[in-house]
Amino acid sequence: MSENREATGRPPAVRTLLRLWPYVRPVRLRMSVAAVIAIVASCLGLVFPLVLKWMVDGPIAHRDTGGVWRGALILLLLGAAEAGLFGLRRWLVARPLAGIEAAMRADLYRHLQRLPVAFHDRWPSGQLLSRGTTDLMLLRQFLSFPLMFLLVNGVTIVTGCVILLLQDWALGLLLLAPAVPLVILCSIFESRYALVARRAQDQVGDLTTVVEEGVLGIRIVKGFGRHRSQTQAFRALAAKLRGTELEKGRLLAGIWSLITTIPELAIGAALVFGTLRVADGGLSAGTLVAFLSTALALRWPVESIGFMLAMSQEAATAAERFFEPMDAREETDLPRETGTEPAGALPEAALPADSPAEAGLRFEGVSFRYPDAGPDAPAVLSRIDLHVAPGETMALVGATGSGKTTLTALVPRLHEATSGRITLDGEDITRMPRARLRELVSVAFEEPTLFSASAGENVLMGAGGEAGGADGADGADGGDLDRALDIAQAGFVRELPRSTDTQVGEQGLSLSGGQRQRLALARAVVGRPRFLVLDDPLSALDVHTEALVEAALRRVLRETTALVVAHRPSTVLLADRVALISHGRVAAVGTHQQLLRESAEYAWLMSGEERGGQAATVEPLAAAQPGATAEPARAGVGGGRPDGEEEDAR
Repeated sequence: MSENREATGRPPAVRTLLRLWPYVRPVRLRMSVAAVIAIVASCLGLVFPLVLKWMVDGPIAHRDTGGVWRGALILLLLGAAEAGLFGLRRWLVARPLAGIEAAMRADLYRHLQRLPVAFHDRWPSGQLLSRGTTDLMLLRQFLSFPLMFLLVNGVTIVTGCVILLLQDWALGLLLLAPAVPLVILCSIFESRYALVARRAQDQVGDLTTVVEEGVLGIRIVKGFGRHRSQTQAFRALAAKLRGTELEKGRLLAGIWSLITTIPELAIGAALVFGTLRVADGGLSAGTLVAFLSTALALRWPVESIGFMLAMSQEAATAAERFFEPMDAREETDLPRETGTEPAGALPEAALPADSPAEAGLRFEGVSFRYPDAGPDAPAVLSRIDLHVAPGETMALVGATGSGKTTLTALVPRLHEATSGRITLDGEDITRMPRARLRELVSVAFEEPTLFSASAGENVLMGAGGEAGGADGADGADGGDLDRALDIAQAGFVRELPRSTDTQVGEQGLSLSGGQRQRLALARAVVGRPRFLVLDDPLSALDVHTEALVEAALRRVLRETTALVVAHRPSTVLLADRVALISHGRVAAVGTHQQLLRESAEYAWLMSGEERGGQAATVEPLAAAQPGATAEPARAGVGGGRPDGEEEDAR
């Protein structure tokens, strides 16, 4: 990832860092006061040489002991004032900077929740995690120290140079001579360090991904004895990151040594030249002491330039990485401008929600290809036409990779159809707010995902969307929770140490696969959804539990419109009708018994038998059957019950 980034152009660091202004703006007054206090504190250090000049040319030259003590007291008070002001600056910026970091982290997390699934399919989780942790920590450190002290040290250097020139212009010019080569060296360092810093931070993200995968997949690692290979993979990435960090260290050491050496040579030359002038009587000893003291006071502001530039470049890289996911477009409720209407479809105004012909779930000329697929890549789904009538359950059957799961993901808009449209009771899903859509449609996936929360909280996540609404569940009570657990045969939850309040742990790994799947099914049905999408929800259950779940699920399916991905005959028998999906198209639609008689491909899929040459023979065999029409637009028409007149006519 870092290599690709280095090959592309990067925005200037200043322009990237300016994008932080919306977060800094609410606390700009407090930050400005802290900056002024830091400037005053830093400039107090330049008063020390002036006091020393007065002491050397005054009390010390005239052997005035009282004057020496007065000068020492002034220096002590100046030092205490400087320390106090710097402490006050730190106190002023601590709270607002912690607030900025918290606000940025909250915005990033909120934005990630609203990004489409396609974005998360492309981005490694470790890269996103490092942006929300390490990168934001670097930005807070930048706002706390380098940002302010680039200003403070810049003002201090300019003020110090003016004082030097006022004390003796010849010595001042001698001391300022290295400024030009230093500026050139810093510019070269900045461009090189920026690339290495970006590479290092990307490698931290890659390393985070490996650690996360190793922890979440620890059962696989141990089960297959792959701890050595995993450790080697980690060590390889860690060694790569170590090499990058060493390269950063070499660059920083080089610029630091040059920034330190060149001014020291100038100070040495000024000391020799000034001493000769004092010996000739052309310069007072106090002026030389003050001049050299001022030059030494400017050492830290000058030497810190390399350090500040390094931290600024790391902060600019961190800001760039932070805004990369933030710049990704969120899911919108606006309909697509083109491709939503299939050829020959009626306009939306002609599709009233109460129209029996349009009620239920309809796919009209729906096609889908992944956004990052190549131009020559075949579509995952092509011209899908299906009608699931209100209260009907339709099973989707097909070989692995035929597009069943992708089709179900289009209903709650986890992916966006490339063309065609999907309607719920005649309403185009792209024209309804996502919050309302996801209250109407409830889903259960083949791979159940549970969160680090209680068993009850995991189930009640399906009780309604964030917005609530008349069409969806506004919430659920204990009765709804018990009902959902009974339907999913998840009574085991009541036997846990704290019943439904028991924490299930990260990913629910404290539970068995079947238990997790039953909780996911309970989550799908707890809100009594009008439309239910189930992706092979019973695959991890034993035959006895499966029979109990199916018996309870039949009662739920009578009250909802459901689309069920099925791989086993027992799951297919839950459905009123079956749609056979083959190579991204609807090959046939009918009852289970009907398709067994009419479709060789369906019969083969349900038999579970192995047959050589399947890839070459199934499609022609299926196409040769009467039920496997070559026009998917007709396959879903007549979405009535299997024992209805429409089915007989079909």
